[in-house]
Amino acid sequence: MILNEIIQVIHPLQVVGNTDDLQGLDIQHLLTDSRQLGNAPEATLFFALKTHKNDGAKYIPQLDKQGVRAFVLTQEQYNGLSGIGNQESGIGNRESVVGNQESGVGTQKNLIIVEDVLAALQALAAYKRSLYTGPVIGITGSNGKTVVKEWLYQLLKDDYHITRSPRSYNSQIGVALSVWEIESSEKPTLCIFEAGISQPGEMERLEKMIRPTIGVVTYIGQEHGENFVSLEQKREEKMKLFIHSEQVIEDPTHQNARTCAAVM
Repeated sequence: MILNEIIQVIHPLQVVGNTDDLQGLDIQHLLTDSRQLGNAPEATLFFALKTHKNDGAKYIPQLDKQGVRAFVLTQEQYNGLSGIGNQESGIGNRESVVGNQESGVGTQKNLIIVEDVLAALQALAAYKRSLYTGPVIGITGSNGKTVVKEWLYQLLKDDYHITRSPRSYNSQIGVALSVWEIESSEKPTLCIFEAGISQPGEMERLEKMIRPTIGVVTYIGQEHGENFVSLEQKREEKMKLFIHSEQVIEDPTHQNARTCAAVM
């Protein structure tokens, strides 16, 4: 997806840097962990997520030196960037060149300033999902999600080109990164994504990104239920994944093999 299209999707507050030169970049990879940078940094968009333990913005200079040319961050993070976050460093407006060689920061980049980095990542994933018209299987439950997803992949991979959540990517970040990987193929295409929540209000955001046409429910129990007042509330929250699904499958015995058979 072209960087300019991405910028239009996430509606930034401001874009700082070489906007004319770089907005034609073909972005193929989304990055939230600097340690996972691949061999195509110029085709990578870094989302500087901030948590209570870490701040992704502090890795921007390092990634810049490694060739990444596009970054999503908040105004607060932008203001705090060492060497590139003020007028003296040469970043005064959309047309200016960002940084300089003396500061150790490269001269060709776009800093895309947004109100909320995670929300921007999720908006981009939801947009990518909206471009896809094939079937999507969405799986939720307290446990068994990854097992069912992988078994379904093994059962269907010869007939479909499948995009699926890697490992147990079922969180607010993991789902967004999984959905981004949707691609077309000569084979009939199918997507299989899992969704996990830890508190009320999370599933609505996951649903916007996954939008499953087929819903699958595995066992729902007390696991990870400390933020829910009851098992009933937990189940109600999880079922919000399927508000736009054409069909929802749940085996009353909650056996993973029977669930997969029902999906098939």
